[in-house]
Amino acid sequence: MDKLTGGNMEMGAMTELIITYGIKFALAIVIFVVGRWVAKALTNVLVKMMEKAKIDKTLVSFSRNIAYTLMLVFVIIAALGQLGVETTSIAAVIAAAGLAVGLALQGSLSNLAAGVMIVLFRPFKVGDFIDAAGTSGTVDDLNIFTTTLKTLDNKSVIVPNSKITDGNITNFSANSTRRIDLTFGIGYDDDLKAAKKLLMKIVKADKRVLKDPEPFVAVSELADSSVNFVVRVWVERTDFAAVKHDMLEKVKLEFDAAGISIPYPQQDLHLHAANDEVKKSLAA
Repeated sequence: MDKLTGGNMEMGAMTELIITYGIKFALAIVIFVVGRWVAKALTNVLVKMMEKAKIDKTLVSFSRNIAYTLMLVFVIIAALGQLGVETTSIAAVIAAAGLAVGLALQGSLSNLAAGVMIVLFRPFKVGDFIDAAGTSGTVDDLNIFTTTLKTLDNKSVIVPNSKITDGNITNFSANSTRRIDLTFGIGYDDDLKAAKKLLMKIVKADKRVLKDPEPFVAVSELADSSVNFVVRVWVERTDFAAVKHDMLEKVKLEFDAAGISIPYPQQDLHLHAANDEVKKSLAA
């Protein structure tokens, strides 16, 4: 009788244990399945929001993977906690591993953060001509770690994003129009008014020069060897280089035709004899 009673108690305890852990296991499975579904749903919402905001596809894809992975890790920890596993140590291991990876990839992570900033704030886009990190060129490719610039002599320069965001960024393509600033010098013996009139004529004759804002021609400096004029004109961004080069050539040709000199720096040396002996020595 005692053996039968003892056997029944053991069976009851085992049954209770199975039921208890069975329920925990079932709840853990439910947490994992539902949690994974919620993680996917939230990730899809995040992707749709980023696509609606017209964020770069590279950043959208990267953000989707990171967000889903992080949420899935939390779901797995919650499921293990339901099974009775000590999750504090797991979280500590994950945190330590994350810190180690972060230290090892410090440079890459700084480039990643800079890439995210560039994509979010858009100081430039693919196709823009910029000057950044000591390099000038057209943006050929932009990803989360580096930016590729194509220089005027057709070289591809790959610049880490952190180098770009650490300094000044000059975007020459940001606005539809640009101003050309040129300086021309004439001799002190030349006709100032005639030179100014000729410069304005050259400027207005070029149809690529915008009428608004109006072209500006004025004397800017009485230099050591020349009277300098400043010429400021506004043009479409795409015409900037062509107009600048054409105007330099046109002014030189027109000045030559009008007999207006373009002096170069020079110095006049004057000798004054103090007495007759000095005069004789110089004459000898």
